[in-house]
Amino acid sequence: MVSEIYLTRLLATKVVRHVVRHVVRHVGTLQKFVDDLFETVFSTAHRGSALPLAIKYMFDFLDEQADKRQISDPDVRHTWKSNCLPLRFWVNVIKNPQFVFDIHKSSITDACLSVVAQTFMDSCSTSEHRLGKDSPSNKLLYAKDIPNYKSWVERYYRDIAKMPSISDQDMDAYLVEQSRLHGTEFNTLSALSELYFYINKYKEEILTALDRDGYCRKHKLRHKLEQAINLMSGSS
Repeated sequence: MVSEIYLTRLLATKVVRHVVRHVVRHVGTLQKFVDDLFETVFSTAHRGSALPLAIKYMFDFLDEQADKRQISDPDVRHTWKSNCLPLRFWVNVIKNPQFVFDIHKSSITDACLSVVAQTFMDSCSTSEHRLGKDSPSNKLLYAKDIPNYKSWVERYYRDIAKMPSISDQDMDAYLVEQSRLHGTEFNTLSALSELYFYINKYKEEILTALDRDGYCRKHKLRHKLEQAINLMSGSS
């Protein structure tokens, strides 16, 4: 039994070393592409297109919530924004390019992308990047680049905060236009069904939150949501 355990560990160690050697051998070659990726994601000026209104609107909403709750710690705001966009969306795309492109992802490619994704996550963290003799290899490969990447993330959030605010009317118009442009690309009924299941699961909490919010009371959002729930319940 003991020998089997050590054999499993030995095999795992060999695989990890093989992957690390492969990544290390190509770090110099990949560096420009990794830099370009991070610069594009964390930049409002080098995208080649305007920053999506939804990002500005969402980040402003998070800042408003922090102000409302008198949260002055900038690390909290930074973490909220990182959890909403870079860590929820971009990390998933980096680790799983097959979600976007029609490609096959080999085990070696998967391991290499995991290193890049880990670097991406470390760049979004507000904690100090401490390394030691027990640090995993995937944290060591880009260790010297992390401080620079962190500065890009901080600059990105600052630049967005300085942009003119997006009104609710402009956001509504933007969403309507996006729905028109991409209306045939998605199954809206399926998305609606998933939203319904989620809302139904947390119905009481959501309705209570709508009751407490002045904006929601003014626009009778609780009543409108209850109507939608009743309509969906009757058709299901």
